[in-house]
Amino acid sequence: MATTMTQLSPVGPAINLLPDSGSLRLHPDKLTAISESLAVVPLPPSRQPVSQVLDKDRETPDNHVTRDGRLIRLTGVHPFNAEAPLTALYNDGFLTSVDLFYVRNHGAVPRVLDDEIWSWELSIEGLVDNPFTITLQQLVDDFEQITIPVTFVCAGNRRKEQNTVRKSKGFSWGPAGLSTALFTGTLMAHILRKAKPLRGARYVCMEGADKLPNGYYGTSLKLNWALDPNKGIMLAHGMNGAPLRADHGRPLRAVVPGQIGGRSVKWLRRLVVTAAPSDNWYHYYDNKVLPTTVTPEMSAEEPAWWRDERYAIYDLNVNSAVVYPQHGEVLDVGLRARDYAVRGYAYSGGGRRVTRVELSFDSGRSWRLAEIDYPEDRYREVDLDLFGGRLDMSSRETSFCWCFWSYSLPILELQNADSILVRAMDEAMMCQPRDMYWSVLGMMNNPWFRVAIDKGEGSLRFEHPTTLMPGPPGWMERVKKSGGDLLNGRWGEKAPGGSDELLTPPPEEEISMTNQDARRVFTLEDFKAESSQERPLFVIKGEVYDGTGYLRDHPGGAQSILAVATSDATEDFMAIHSENAKAMMRNYHIGTLDDDGRQALLSPDNAEALSATRAEFLDPKQWAKAVLSAKKSLSWDTKLFTFKLDHDDQVAGLPVGQHLMLRVKDSGTNYNIIRAYTPVSENSQKGFLELLVKLYLPTPSTPGGQMSMALDKVSLGAAVDFKGPIGKFEYLGRGEASISGRRRTVSSFTMICGGSGITPIFQVFRAVMQDAGDPTFCTVMVGSRLEEDILCRQELDALARRKTDGCRLIHTLSRPPAEWAGLRGRISETLLREQASPATGGLALICGPGSMEKSVREILLDLGWKEDDLVFF
Repeated sequence: MATTMTQLSPVGPAINLLPDSGSLRLHPDKLTAISESLAVVPLPPSRQPVSQVLDKDRETPDNHVTRDGRLIRLTGVHPFNAEAPLTALYNDGFLTSVDLFYVRNHGAVPRVLDDEIWSWELSIEGLVDNPFTITLQQLVDDFEQITIPVTFVCAGNRRKEQNTVRKSKGFSWGPAGLSTALFTGTLMAHILRKAKPLRGARYVCMEGADKLPNGYYGTSLKLNWALDPNKGIMLAHGMNGAPLRADHGRPLRAVVPGQIGGRSVKWLRRLVVTAAPSDNWYHYYDNKVLPTTVTPEMSAEEPAWWRDERYAIYDLNVNSAVVYPQHGEVLDVGLRARDYAVRGYAYSGGGRRVTRVELSFDSGRSWRLAEIDYPEDRYREVDLDLFGGRLDMSSRETSFCWCFWSYSLPILELQNADSILVRAMDEAMMCQPRDMYWSVLGMMNNPWFRVAIDKGEGSLRFEHPTTLMPGPPGWMERVKKSGGDLLNGRWGEKAPGGSDELLTPPPEEEISMTNQDARRVFTLEDFKAESSQERPLFVIKGEVYDGTGYLRDHPGGAQSILAVATSDATEDFMAIHSENAKAMMRNYHIGTLDDDGRQALLSPDNAEALSATRAEFLDPKQWAKAVLSAKKSLSWDTKLFTFKLDHDDQVAGLPVGQHLMLRVKDSGTNYNIIRAYTPVSENSQKGFLELLVKLYLPTPSTPGGQMSMALDKVSLGAAVDFKGPIGKFEYLGRGEASISGRRRTVSSFTMICGGSGITPIFQVFRAVMQDAGDPTFCTVMVGSRLEEDILCRQELDALARRKTDGCRLIHTLSRPPAEWAGLRGRISETLLREQASPATGGLALICGPGSMEKSVREILLDLGWKEDDLVFF
């Protein structure tokens, strides 16, 4: 079946997406083909993916990759390895939004430009009669395209539990190292059959385009698996109805359902048919479960362990986890007459279905069956084209996706329980074990998932085994710190007979990271003066290390070290590195930072001292402090916050159209909260900056906005942190703008905003209107609820009067008073058709609530605007 490029849009030729439904409904003119009763299947979340590069990625090789700030980074700044918060992942539903889909990168993400996608080449070579090279365009045009749902799971999912027992060689994944998407592409079998494998061929080796310290990433599969259509092994170019994103293999990747994520090679360049498994470095030294008797030292000294293909991981094992109750959740036992729904996920590998999920509330003495929901099965009931590919599920018996389970019980029973245990079993009768199987790479961790219950006065508090979020640790770390044996079969509980003593494991040997011959003592000035791009120096636990040699050996590449040069890297390094890596540090240890240097490097005043001497307050690499000097209420839910800079002659240093990051510590949780804001003060203003902030106050049904409430609690005279500038758009003046570093000429701006989204719009509008020589025409549409909700109204009106022939200022209210003479209603399609027609050289600037931005985008594109001419703040 030939498929055109236009069919890769989120809406395929046979369907119409209803953005609020979360389900697929057939277009009315297709109802004669398929019964309406079969027309509902799970679809991806409909929100618009993020489109900005995060500030922390700008100084890395991934400065072209857009990412969601909610993802939890597991390996420092670079390379990027991340998972979503567990509850956010679960709440996304069966299909994971591309923004929250977990990421496993070994190094820098290859940069593939838009005009290179369809000419991307894949070579098929090795033991084949017909070697050939094919472009992505040919792969789409010449081969049948299918769409199937697949859950990807990193082999390191739940590894933090193993690392808590003893540090493995892998970094700490929580229980959210998995995600699900609809993938579109062609079966790998079609490509391999065209190549005609020769007699003796047994494996297909895959290689990506990501250049790493040990060559390109690659691995292999058994050839007969790849040729079996029931295995569903694909060459995919689409994900959730759109082309692959950069982190997920743009523009072409392998998709190997039912096996660990490490077999689904991204940025795919080569398929090599061979008689033996891949000899790629990453195939040998990654994705293996070595015997539990093999120590990190043995694995380093005896490479034969890694060459044994018996220990390679392919199919996933059966696994499950509890999502609700959440870690740290507190339940009022005064509600004990009510029921509580314990919920979570389960999955298995090799296409096997999870057949039961069991829960125990008495440490495994008795078990109860949970209800299981299989959203994947809904795809088997329809026969249609979805996202440019035939939905290939109606005849499949395989299960490639996670399922959801739930069990409701009275709160009174939870009050009497000692813990919550969950285990799953698949159709091969493979059941999660009670005890952990620790191995040197920390992979395939799947013991019973246990939630501890801490019984307080009138409440129950729940603890997961581990957590990646700030705040109290999981019960495993708590038990270990108190001397409990996490492997004693009782989760560190007291020994039989009521003894107060805990069974204590032998103490772990402290790994020495220092060289006794490195006796030099560095001052902070020496440390910073001698560090450079060619010889980056960094500090761990007060000791100075030369990263030059470490760059050659580090699996994440040079940027991982350069990102922490001249800084204290203790927290990130100790959290993610194995005993082997720590032992290697002796080779790079060159001395000790003196006491004054240690304190200065860790002190928040270090950045403040540097800031105090600058002409511009903001710095993109380090936080600077400003003192809150005034608060002014402008409406019932809006305040103007004034911050004093370091000195009276200092300006903010924020280009027009860009933003700054604000960091405030929540006094209730003691956690840092970070958000982006656009000041309303002019950049030429010296000595202070002003932020206009809409306060999202708590209601009976919503908890309120974390940042706005935390900022409102900041006392006058207290300091908060700023960093910046950030943002892809900058207005240079007089019709010249820069978008992602590319300069362009603008004849007119169409500015559309709602609520507090006025602030970045106001900044650009002011720059145009205050310059008498700026010929750029501005149409400004401001949507608000009430008249008193219109922010910056007097300033906007005053600016509009400066050039009455150079702008249109339009206010519309969704809840106007009777005497309101302006427009009524939301920013609608009718209004946009009247006031926002595309023009040559025109640029649309949009900022507001997510639902408004999504609606405006769809309408403007329908009016003929190009995607490149839309800028979302």
